[in-house]
Amino acid sequence: MVDINDVREARERISPYIHQTPILQSELLNEVAGAELFFKCENFQKVGAFKARGATNAVQLLSSEDLPRGVATHSSGNHGAALAWAASIRNTSACIVVPSNAKQVKKDAIAAYGAEIVECEPTLPARESALHQVVKETGANFVPPYDDERIIAGQGTVALEMLEQMENLDAALIPVGGGGLLAGCLLGFSGSSIETYGIEPEGADDAYRSVASGERIKAHSPDSICDGLLTTLGEGNFPIIRDRIADILLVSDQEVIDAMYLLWTRLKIVVEPSSAITLAGLLGNRDLFAGKRVGLVLTGGNVDLKNLPFDQLD
Repeated sequence: MVDINDVREARERISPYIHQTPILQSELLNEVAGAELFFKCENFQKVGAFKARGATNAVQLLSSEDLPRGVATHSSGNHGAALAWAASIRNTSACIVVPSNAKQVKKDAIAAYGAEIVECEPTLPARESALHQVVKETGANFVPPYDDERIIAGQGTVALEMLEQMENLDAALIPVGGGGLLAGCLLGFSGSSIETYGIEPEGADDAYRSVASGERIKAHSPDSICDGLLTTLGEGNFPIIRDRIADILLVSDQEVIDAMYLLWTRLKIVVEPSSAITLAGLLGNRDLFAGKRVGLVLTGGNVDLKNLPFDQLD
């Protein structure tokens, strides 16, 4: 089982290739929230998302025998772009299975890093079937988007940086889709007193229901503006989250849109809906975080600027 030592080793392994992303604050947002907020800006990470961490860790761990076969995965966007970029660092190939409804900006990013794109129907079975065929035909090494110890350890390096950059945090808010980032950060925060909350869309609430029931939801039909969170909670991630999480908080798409607008206008940065969900979760639960020092992970900034939802603002 992956643990804090794996996260620490991952940090040493990937540090030559990734950014230590900055922390931003806003006095106005602090006033709105009634808390002191620290935003961990993974939208400034390589490929514009935290996914660069796990993908880099996985590719750097490939043996000299495995490396020539390249890598493959299925992804709605950010993991695919991250894996393509990480593969290019080691001069190997990448093939990414992408659902047909993935954002064009994310497909463009995958292609820009030199990967081959294979489109499929936007269902998990279709993605897995197409990936199986790619691996069968090419012999490529499968690097899962989130349900993988190498990925979990790499994503957990976000928490190690937060511990160094923010003193005396009371709580941390982290988006949850497949759970790689949340599980990794829970491990990264091991030994600290930080209460960690997963934030999830109401329309994609399998992590919430899994933690509440004690059994992982294996299939569901997610529907949310948060396209990066429309996945099923990973098998390996679930027990880490179940045993360590303070709670999973749910937010509506409307709350996410409003929070994204606030981040764009107050922090002056571009973030995805899947990133803005952390601020939405805090603003929807002000009493829970009142007066506290709270770290919020902004997971990525790969937004299709031609398809913004701000006409839906309250």
